Amino acid sequence: MTSDPNPAPETPAAPAMAVALPPPPPPTQAVPALEILHLSHRFKKHQALQDVSFRIMPACIHGFVGPNGAGKTTTLKVIATLLAPQTGEVRVFGHDVRTARTLVRRRMGFMPDHFSMYRQMTVYEYLDFFAAAYGIDSARRGRIVDDVLALTDMTGRKDDLIKGLSRGMQQRVGLARVLVNDPDLLLLDEPASGLDPRARIELMEILQELKRMGKTIFISSHILTELAQLCDSCTIIDRGQIRYSGSMQGLLAHEGDQSRYVLTLAEPMPQLVPALLAIPGMAEAKPAPDEPARIDLTFDAAATDTSAILRAALDASAKVVSFKPAERHLNQAFMDLTSPGVRS
Repeated sequence: MTSDPNPAPETPAAPAMAVALPPPPPPTQAVPALEILHLSHRFKKHQALQDVSFRIMPACIHGFVGPNGAGKTTTLKVIATLLAPQTGEVRVFGHDVRTARTLVRRRMGFMPDHFSMYRQMTVYEYLDFFAAAYGIDSARRGRIVDDVLALTDMTGRKDDLIKGLSRGMQQRVGLARVLVNDPDLLLLDEPASGLDPRARIELMEILQELKRMGKTIFISSHILTELAQLCDSCTIIDRGQIRYSGSMQGLLAHEGDQSRYVLTLAEPMPQLVPALLAIPGMAEAKPAPDEPARIDLTFDAAATDTSAILRAALDASAKVVSFKPAERHLNQAFMDLTSPGVRS
């Protein structure tokens, strides 16, 4: 047998062990955990949602707040793929809820306000049942159930029948059930409803721990103050329309079509006021009567360049102590945004 005078180069043998490669660099802009664009939905003569748009970035806690009948549940059902959007787009980590329902459901956990529980089961049996329903094999189910029990502080109650648990304990079991498939986005509809103060605090602590683990948490509620210390941002909806979407601090500054800020200086500088009034979008700038070194500002909400305020102060050689949104009570902010005068 003659040998080939020009043999092909040998293919290198595969290494015996896979080499651990460094993770790819993070993208320059993270994909939103949830993005809703121009969503509208109608039930016969009732317009439940009208041109709803907002987005949530990953690893945050976002409050979705509105009066009863505002459209919160309809929005949640659309996000959870339980209700097809009539118009508009809804994406979960970039996946469209219409065309990628399976992918969306794998990355999401939904705990409705009222959910049925198999009351004759023990806590462990209940969670093991749902782990099996998610297709988790028996070899992994025990470890996963133990993990979610520990996370929700229910390990000591795993052999208790569900029917003997208090409302707060049942809420924890419901949250543990949502976590069984390790979702990236949690949709929680009124999770603290019916809980006593201690159970509410304990639930909020669990949610904070989930955020530290990288989970994105979307909480629907009609009580804004309940979410004030928990949420990074919030969206307020009323009669199917978005009234506000942004940070909690921004909500305190937001007042209808205007935003209020406070500029505190080391010493009074009334000569700075004309320069502040010359800033585009500045509606009002006046020293506080009881504190002349503080200047109260009213800024058009549509004008977003608040950095111009600081530039004007620095150009005037003012010593800035602080610049922040003017604080209002959250209840007042909520009432202003959902009052009859702003409803359509």
